[in-house]
Amino acid sequence: MNQKAILVGLNKTTKEIHDYEMKELKELCIACNIDVEDIITQNANVINPKTYVHRGKLEEIKIIAETLEVDALVFNDELTASQISNIQKIIDITVYDRTYIILEIFKSRATTKEAILQVDIASLKYMLPRLSGLREGLSRQRGTGGNGAHGRGAGETKLELDRRNINDRISYLNNQLELLKQERALQRKKRKNNNIPVVCLTGYTNSGKSSTLNALMEESTAIKKKVLEKNMLFATLETSSRLVKLNNNHEFIITDTVGFVSKLPHQLVEAFKSTLEEITESDLIIHVIDASNPNYQLQIDTTNEVLKEIGVENIPVLYVFNKIDLLEDYFYIPPQYLYALRISAINNKNIKLLLEMIESVLYKNEAHVLINLPYTKMDILNSLKNNSNVINIEYQNDYILIEAKVSDKMKMEIDEYIQK
Repeated sequence: MNQKAILVGLNKTTKEIHDYEMKELKELCIACNIDVEDIITQNANVINPKTYVHRGKLEEIKIIAETLEVDALVFNDELTASQISNIQKIIDITVYDRTYIILEIFKSRATTKEAILQVDIASLKYMLPRLSGLREGLSRQRGTGGNGAHGRGAGETKLELDRRNINDRISYLNNQLELLKQERALQRKKRKNNNIPVVCLTGYTNSGKSSTLNALMEESTAIKKKVLEKNMLFATLETSSRLVKLNNNHEFIITDTVGFVSKLPHQLVEAFKSTLEEITESDLIIHVIDASNPNYQLQIDTTNEVLKEIGVENIPVLYVFNKIDLLEDYFYIPPQYLYALRISAINNKNIKLLLEMIESVLYKNEAHVLINLPYTKMDILNSLKNNSNVINIEYQNDYILIEAKVSDKMKMEIDEYIQK
């Protein structure tokens, strides 16, 4: 049986932003097997340092909680240990905050060794300063995914680890994660040595990044190994990379990264930095946006804040407004996004145009050349066919006339045969 809960939030900004956050918190709770019975809001400029909301509002919440017979309260901001304790002194009920809910979802979705390590580190760092306040509340919550140790909720993990060894556990997990980070760095170095450009998909959770990757793969001549796509928050936490190879010999690695969400816990950003480094090392970022979401601008801002936090700079960004098939009216791209495109990944709309835009960035330094190649240099012709964009070939009496777009490296190799 799912838990029943009341959501509690402070409207510290505007009604539009607050309503959006509370709606999203409800979706997060549903993903965490918690049924939302009511949503309570208090208008206040600052959080009450003792009880989050004012004491009078908390007494009101207590009456509503007893009437609705709910199991928990879920607060829209991260709570301190003392706030959790003070709230539970007034209302004898399980208390969660937004950070805990997100961590539980990540815990239930993690399947690879790297993702499990990252989520475990984030959960332990979250629990460490809250051991006393969380002891009772977390012991009532069970994890929602998987078997074995990593299928258990953060509460069970807390009961197994005392204050002395949590830091040791975090240190051990960080060491394990560092080994995986080194492996990932070697993979990136190998790709760079092969001169294969890298494109990273990023964006808000459930914006359609995986669907976009799969749509691009349909245009590839390489093996079409698709990734999981599902209409849900944080459908996957795994970083998936695929090779896209086109008929003109252009190719690139495209990587799908974990999605973001408003108020993404700092612990998760820190823990996932080794994975998110894929973005900082890319040649192009494709920022996928759910154009059908009325709050898409808030989602863009949230994603850009996280990208800034992980150190993304001086990398070209293509804003891709997805899910236009869900809109009744024509979607006008905001004028501030000059390098942008509207698509429907599900319906394959404008995917070819997206590929052209990707190529225009990745291969902008290609030289358009005419080559007078001697018949004795057929090995160079084969190399051009395999590694360059050959536009036209004419077999003349004394030489082969080739029109092609070539990389700087290839241009240096064939410089003596290029028409000046």
